[in-house]
Amino acid sequence: MMKILVPIKQVIDANVRPRVKADGTGVDLSNVKLSINPFCEIAVEEALRLKEKGKASEIVIVSIGPAKAQEAVRSAYSMGADRGIFVETDQRVEPLAVAKLLKAIIDQEQPSLVILGKQAIDDDSNQTGQMLAGLTNWPQATFASKVEVDAGKVDVTREVDGGLQTLSLTLPAIVTTDLRLNNPRYPTLPNIMKAKKKAIDVKKPEDFGVDITPRLKVLKVTEPPARKPGIKVASAEDLVKDLKSVGAL
Repeated sequence: MMKILVPIKQVIDANVRPRVKADGTGVDLSNVKLSINPFCEIAVEEALRLKEKGKASEIVIVSIGPAKAQEAVRSAYSMGADRGIFVETDQRVEPLAVAKLLKAIIDQEQPSLVILGKQAIDDDSNQTGQMLAGLTNWPQATFASKVEVDAGKVDVTREVDGGLQTLSLTLPAIVTTDLRLNNPRYPTLPNIMKAKKKAIDVKKPEDFGVDITPRLKVLKVTEPPARKPGIKVASAEDLVKDLKSVGAL
């Protein structure tokens, strides 16, 4: 029976429209609903399904961020995760630093499989899983739409431009999840109440000897330009005429 490690991130809820700070230094997080990143939630669900099939014995959640982000770990608890590790820091943590912290935790926990979201919806980096695979020298399969574990291997179906591709990886391995992998469950009220009392192992980056100093500098954050309104045409002929006038045909 294997241990599954699931890194997760807390982000602005997918149903909330982000607001940029007036000084353009970043996104305003004050009084905003925060939730588990949707791709991370899919990763938690997939780990739970593998455990329910008897393929895993323990699911360990890992998250990094300010103290309030511990709520993401509790949300994973309410879904059914067994144990949680939280690396507390108020600094902005870039994908490479996240990967280095996860590598240190993997060295301690020795999981057979790491499942994480392909990207976070706040920065859309899509880098952490690939960097982690490079640091661990483990095989990886990204953008998973189907995951099957059996006899020391994991078969991952992923969507590519030409259709579907299936990779067979020898464990230990790293898998990043895509939207079509599953539909995460809704936590039950009893599990939500139990999750509030469950212990979280809180650490600091220095406990793992990892320097998380940002290598990138954010110059300015701006909202995308407002979309210009379209026009209505009376006929197909008018449409062709308008397209020609703007050089689209």
